[in-house]
This record gives sequence, C-alpha cells and structure tokens, in this order.
Amino acid sequence: MVAPRLLYVVTEDWYFLSHRLPMARAAKAAGYEVHVATRINEGRAAIEKEGFVPHALSWSRGSLSAFGSLTAILELRRLLRRLDPDILHNVSLKPVLLGTAASLSRMAVVNSVTGLGTLFIGEAKVSGITRRAVRFALKHLLRRQRSKTVVQNPDDRAFVIDLGAPAESVALIPGSGVDTKLLTPFPEPPPPVTAAYVGRMLADKGVHTLIQAFALIGKRGSSLQLLLAGDTDKENPGSLVPEQLREFASLYGISWLGHVADIRGVWARAHFAVLASRREGLPKSLLEAAACGRAMVATDAPGCREIAIEAETALTVPVDDVNALAAAMEKLAGDAALREKFGKAARALVEAKFSAESIGRQIVALYESLKAP
Repeated sequence: MVAPRLLYVVTEDWYFLSHRLPMARAAKAAGYEVHVATRINEGRAAIEKEGFVPHALSWSRGSLSAFGSLTAILELRRLLRRLDPDILHNVSLKPVLLGTAASLSRMAVVNSVTGLGTLFIGEAKVSGITRRAVRFALKHLLRRQRSKTVVQNPDDRAFVIDLGAPAESVALIPGSGVDTKLLTPFPEPPPPVTAAYVGRMLADKGVHTLIQAFALIGKRGSSLQLLLAGDTDKENPGSLVPEQLREFASLYGISWLGHVADIRGVWARAHFAVLASRREGLPKSLLEAAACGRAMVATDAPGCREIAIEAETALTVPVDDVNALAAAMEKLAGDAALREKFGKAARALVEAKFSAESIGRQIVALYESLKAP
C-alpha cells in the first residue's frame, strides 16, 4: 500500500521546526509520507533527521508584492505538479494565499490560519487597498472544494467565517501540541522573583508595553527581575532592533537572552510567565510555560485567553495597558501561594487540552476526512 503524501508549505524552516513539528510527527506516525516546502536557512538537517523530505523555496516571508507573489505561485505550482501530494497543508497567511492559489484540483487542501499577523493588527506599512485585496483573496480561496480551514481559537474561527469560509469547513484545533513528557513542572527557583517573556521581540507581542511596565515597577523599588528570551526579526516591521534591546537592558536591568535552544532553562529560572500580546493564534510561549507549571500574566486578547484564564491560571489585563500590566506583575510576584495555584491549574489544562498526543490525533483525523475515497 502506497503511503499518502502530505506536503506542508511554511514560510521558514525555523518556524516549521518550532511550531509544527509535533503535528508533522503525528502524521508520519499515522503512515503519511511527510514533505516540507519552506525557505531553508539552517533547518535542513533537522527536518531530514525527522524523516521528512525538505524542499527549498526562494520566497521572502516579508513580501506580498504582486510580482513576488506570482513568482512564488509558479514555483509552488511546479513543485506540486512534481510531488502530486494527496494533501497540501498551508501554514500561516502567506502560504494560505499562495499555496491555495497554486494548488491543483485533484488534491485536498488544509489552510491553517495561525493568527491575523501584522497585516491586519500590527504596524505593517501596507495600504488599505492591500488589506482589502488580501481579504478578497481569502474570501474566495477559503471556499475551495475539498478543503478545510484550521484555526486555533474561537475569535479566529469567527474571523474566517466572516470572510466567507463555510462554517462546516472550519476546524478549531488549538495549536500544534506541547510535549508534556519533555516539558514538566519545575520547583520554584530561589529569590529574587523573576518574570520571563519568550518570543520574538515584536511590538505586536507587547514587548514595548512590557518594558514600560517593568520600568514602572522598578521605580517603585521592586526587586522583580525580567528575562526576555527570543530574537529580533528583521523582516517584521514591528520588530525591535538589537541596539534598542541592549539599551533597555542597560537602563532597566533586564536580561535579554536572545534565542534560547532549550526553553526549559528559562522556565527553570523564572517564577512566572508574562505576555502582553495584542493578538495571538495560540501562544506557544504560554503553553510551554504552563506545561512547566508556571503561572502567567497575559493580555485578555484572542488566543491568549485560551490558556491564560483569569483567576484560574493567570492574571489578565487589557491590551496596551502599562499600569494594569505592572500591577498584575507586582501582585503575582508578591504572592507565592497564588503562583503555585495558577501553575498547577495551568499544567492540568495543558495535559487535558493541549498535549502533542491530543492535537496529533485531531489533525490526523482531519487529514483522514479529506482523503480521496
């Protein structure tokens, strides 16, 4: 029996390895031949080590120009004709747009809308015409026959249905899953109490708001420490630059760690997680923190509220509210019993809803539903 062929189309190799690996592993374990089309930087060996077949794309993640998009569609169409996958799984906005446009009628298509991105919510310098054009394209592409749209939270489900995707074709699968065997609860480290943010250094992730809140806390004489773990992103218009981060670190006593290969080291050092994002699909950083038994402070924003539940696993605050964020961080920093309560509940929630095993079963069931009879 020939194994069904599955092709993931993802912007960057690091994003696939960071955010979609558990899902792809589940598909491979279920008997799928897994291929990955992406811009390859340093991830080829890691993709091949998993038993997946990488295919290099020449596109730029940060560009949606007409010429660049057409070139990318033609490149994808050539690859699709050569591979002839049974299922094409496009992950995030650009692959959804270009991958679906390049798809062949005989193949099933899964489109993962992983959050709205800077095009809709951030500081991207794009015109209203561009936003309307993207909405128009999505409205038609998401109606494709033999296709499913995967979203990670109820707010994004409502968004894509409002765009025109048939409600029965939209599946809510929360993320790609967390390895609850690798990520296990840590005991609290010794003082001083430390908060940690993990993620790219972007305005839409609330990094400016977080730094302002921490500076305010420092003026009040608090001993709270802050770790920032993650890289800048030169292709994102809302990214801080290294010089800014080094200046903030020097001014306010922040520890900027840059990229951290093993995130367990961060959560072993930190007492709680903080995320001041404006909107998420489903924040991997909070899922990992919760798996490690960490309480959270987060914005009451789409995606965040699926894991950061007020008074159960987290303290939540309005988006872009520096004073509220500072107050919540101070409250959690000063209450060890509350951190313990939230951390235990967060771990239980991850085990119940967000484990790699659970999400893997859901995505494989979705693939199976799309296989040709």
